[in-house]
This record gives sequence, C-alpha cells and structure tokens, in this order.
Amino acid sequence: MSLLELVSQNYKWIVTLGVLLLFPLLVRLQQKIFDRAIQGRVDPHRKQRAQLLLKILLAIVLICMLLVFWGIELRGLLVLGSSLFAMLGVAMFAGWSLLSNLTSFLLMFAQNDYRIGYWVKVIDGANFVEGRIVEMGLMNVVLEHVDGHKVLYPNNLFVTRPVMVLNKAPVKAKPIRKILGPKK
Repeated sequence: MSLLELVSQNYKWIVTLGVLLLFPLLVRLQQKIFDRAIQGRVDPHRKQRAQLLLKILLAIVLICMLLVFWGIELRGLLVLGSSLFAMLGVAMFAGWSLLSNLTSFLLMFAQNDYRIGYWVKVIDGANFVEGRIVEMGLMNVVLEHVDGHKVLYPNNLFVTRPVMVLNKAPVKAKPIRKILGPKK
C-alpha cells in the first residue's frame, strides 16, 4: 500500500488530527490578539473569564467545522444553528435568564467604561443604588455601599439601566431626627 493510497483512504482522520493539533495554536493566536486588544486595561479575573468564553467559542466553531467535514447533514446543523440563535435571542431580551447575565458580562467586558474600584450610581426609575465596584462576575456586579453593605446587582440590569460613574465616593448621609408634635 502506497502512501498516497493510505492518505486517500484515511484523509478524514488526518484532517481531524490536524484540527486537533491546530487547536492549541489557534488558542495562543486568539490570546495574543485578545491581549493586544485590551492592552492591560482589564483586571486579571475578568480577563481570565473572557478568555475561557473565547476558548469555548473557538472549540464550538472547530467542532461544527469538523462535523460538516465528516458529512453531517447541513439540515442538522441548521437546526442546531437556529436553536443557538433562539438562545441568543433569549439571552439578549429575557430579563432574568441566566444566559442574559452571561451575555451582559461580555457586553460589559467589551464596553469597559467601569472597572473594579470605580464609584457608580445605578439609576432605576426614582430609585438608585450607589457604591464602589468590588467584583464583576459572570452573573452579577458586587457593589460596596458607603455604609459597608454589599449589593449584588445582576449583570443584565447593570447593562440596561443608566449607570453614572462618580468622580468621588458619595458622602455618607447623616440621620435626620425630626420630632413630630407641637413646638415647645
């Protein structure tokens, strides 16, 4: 059996092996491009989470390409694609879904207008929440109020509500003592 016959009979396995060997190189390339894009403007925890999500997306794309190469019908991939599209629609528009919080995390990461340590005021109608950003996780933002209380604010609400970035820490309000009744 010649080398040409061996390659022609096993080309699918060879291409699959090539993609598997190429995956770590593509991950490194993606990380270099990602590092150049952010240029040290992001804290390490957010960077690590975003890189994990990008690795997962890269793996999904390569798996889909291999499935097409192996002859999986396009109809099946179209059903998969439409399901993913519907999930992304839910992620963008459903108020309290977990997927919307993850999508909002990616939007906050790309926007990069507020970071850990910034004082912010989130306005929700006539009410507001203010505090210093302590942590920006995949599901929520942790704000530390002037009084020391911690507020967990969901990412999807943090993205959809107006957020004021404050120049300095808000002043702690003094308690107001009003005595009701007649003046003496």
